[in-house]
Amino acid sequence: MRALPGGGMSDALLSLRHVSLRLNETDVLENVNLSVQPGEIVTLIGPNGAGKTSLVRVVLGLLKATSGEVRRRPRLRIGYMPQKLQVDPSLPLTVLRFLLLVPGVRRPAVEAALVDVGAEHLLERPLQQVSGGELQRILLARALLREPDLLVLDEPVQGVDVNGQIELYQLITRLRDRYGCGVLMVSHDLHLVMATTNTVVCINRHVCCSGHPEQVSTDPAFVAMFGEQASALAVYSHHHDHGHDLHGEVVPHEHGPGCKHA
Repeated sequence: MRALPGGGMSDALLSLRHVSLRLNETDVLENVNLSVQPGEIVTLIGPNGAGKTSLVRVVLGLLKATSGEVRRRPRLRIGYMPQKLQVDPSLPLTVLRFLLLVPGVRRPAVEAALVDVGAEHLLERPLQQVSGGELQRILLARALLREPDLLVLDEPVQGVDVNGQIELYQLITRLRDRYGCGVLMVSHDLHLVMATTNTVVCINRHVCCSGHPEQVSTDPAFVAMFGEQASALAVYSHHHDHGHDLHGEVVPHEHGPGCKHA
């Protein structure tokens, strides 16, 4: 990230400067600064009630900041993946029909997006019959249908077991590489996103610390918030030498350019 005078960021898809949010006489966010560059994965972490989802809503324009500045690149396309989706069990809706609800989308685009997320076999499946991990992939495909410059993912591994979470984080990285988009992602587990994020922003209403994952995992503010054990897990996760497939089986890690495992 390249800083500009006054705290701005050059070429950023998105930048927040001194953003505060007050709701119902409560300070939800205080003086938050962050930016997302093209091709960068920025992960927001923090305890429950820290303001992570509220910050996402400010980014999306669903909430207006009480003070500060939110800058989005002109004509920025955002693909949003919500934390959860409630589907009426009596509503006869297949995955295909659900994704065709995205304005302007046709079946070939839906099929291509499902291939991208490894869920093409779910095309005609009733939405109520998919697993938690499958639903997250469908929601990710829905976000991709907007051909986004920026993916905003609110707890993208919600309701998924640990092995499935690892695979989903790896998938997000592959999609970033393929599309060249930026990613702003909310998580509460630094040790799981350690190997698949560029920048971590730890918030608890305000920014407690930010930087590269290894830097944040040893920051006194992070350790105070999550404990010494979480810091050790974060470092371990970044150096593990294997991955997991869709069924949770261990697969060897493929070393690529810049890989720290090699």
